[in-house]
Amino acid sequence: MSIKAVAAKLFASKIYHQTQNWAQKPVETQHKIFNKLIKNAKETSFGKDHHFGNIKTIEDFQKNVPVRDYEDLKPYIEKVIKGEEDILWKGKPMYFAKTSGTTSGAKFIPLTKESMPFHIEASRNAILHYVYETGNTDFIDGKMIFLQGSPILTEKYGIKFGRLSGIAAHFVPRYLQRNRMPSWETNCIEDWETKVDAIVDETIKEDMSVISGIPSWVQMYFERLHQKSGGKKIGEIFQNFNLFIYGGVNFEPYRAKFENMIGRKVDSIELFPASEGFFAYQDSQKEKGMLLLLNSGIFYEFIKADEFFEENPKVLTIGEVEIGVNYVLIVSTNAGLWRYNIGDTVQFTSLFPHRVIVSGRIKHYISAFGEHVIANEVENAMKEAVASTNIVINEFTVAPQINPSNGLPYHEWFVEFENEPESMEVFAETIDNSMRKQNIYYDDLITGNVLRKVVVTKVSKNGFQDYMKSQGKLGGQNKIPRLSNDRKIADNLR
Repeated sequence: MSIKAVAAKLFASKIYHQTQNWAQKPVETQHKIFNKLIKNAKETSFGKDHHFGNIKTIEDFQKNVPVRDYEDLKPYIEKVIKGEEDILWKGKPMYFAKTSGTTSGAKFIPLTKESMPFHIEASRNAILHYVYETGNTDFIDGKMIFLQGSPILTEKYGIKFGRLSGIAAHFVPRYLQRNRMPSWETNCIEDWETKVDAIVDETIKEDMSVISGIPSWVQMYFERLHQKSGGKKIGEIFQNFNLFIYGGVNFEPYRAKFENMIGRKVDSIELFPASEGFFAYQDSQKEKGMLLLLNSGIFYEFIKADEFFEENPKVLTIGEVEIGVNYVLIVSTNAGLWRYNIGDTVQFTSLFPHRVIVSGRIKHYISAFGEHVIANEVENAMKEAVASTNIVINEFTVAPQINPSNGLPYHEWFVEFENEPESMEVFAETIDNSMRKQNIYYDDLITGNVLRKVVVTKVSKNGFQDYMKSQGKLGGQNKIPRLSNDRKIADNLR
């Protein structure tokens, strides 16, 4: 065992026990974070506008500060972008992470000297928890690849702008630099397809042990490796590859395809990073869900998803949540986001410690007929259908068909198959039955002949990649919405 591996085990034990200290005291931990946030921001413009000086309790905070999305917070953010200080957080942010918006084009999310370290620590601690639990350090001395955005940043008024993953590239610890791939020059390539080809050329003869990225884009990397190597499995090319780290989307729809491409199963670690904060990571290979990071400069609130659009929905804190309920995640952070709706929904899988799964997006759902289908439900249905028919898919998305040329309306599932099921009818029936078991509203609509059963539409090879390319979103941080309440994506795929 190398010195680096021994050091990793010792450090992993230390981090694990530090984590347990706060994870077993969730309410106390969150109260400390809340008080610190209010204290540090009471002299900012936002703090003065919302009377932070008079806030003594969480209830005071909730009365003074409304829940906001990006558009609501944008007037403050624009002041910061123009170089003004002490607006949302003391001083000026170090960075603005540029990310895609749903209503206003690009969004710019601040990252401060207080918030940025937690992004880096969370990635590190996720790996250390894996080392602590499994004892596996085989990957420590191999090469590691992180498929990410370009690290080239622009600067204005002393604040640097870039993609979150590109910003994070500037914070890779020195002890990982020698093992890290691709090269800086390759990482700076903007065009995604050109970049993937360059990464393949750089890595195909290396001893890759850890691969990290959004599953859909790692899949593209694997496909190019397969072609370049003359048809070899990824596990043959990288014989010591034994850890896959991912985030951004649910891995389950991709798992069968990955295992087929790799030629064996490998361990995986799920992350929940966002420009707004690093919220959770998988801390155990044995337990479902990711550990919610309650001690990372973020104060969390939760609103039940089925109450979110009511006039005055009940807002819960960490001590009031329940397992299995779909919550909209609201955050206040040490980067100056206040009662900010990040758009994601979560469900708790355990309490003490609090673990979550990402169940979808509050704006990404289907409720054309009041069914309110969420991403977690369609992903579970697809997982069941794939398992029962022994097929492999590359990608899928779901949209309602409200005005069919004939017959009742339906949910249309657009699927890019690696290999098709023997019976498309059985495949669709399995999906439909799973959806009816998970969602009583959908079941009622089928039973009442308001909707007919799901329709599966085949998407041609690389159809989803072609769509993303046509939208200018072909790249490591972009992903297909799992479902939509309109036909924008569906009509393009057709």
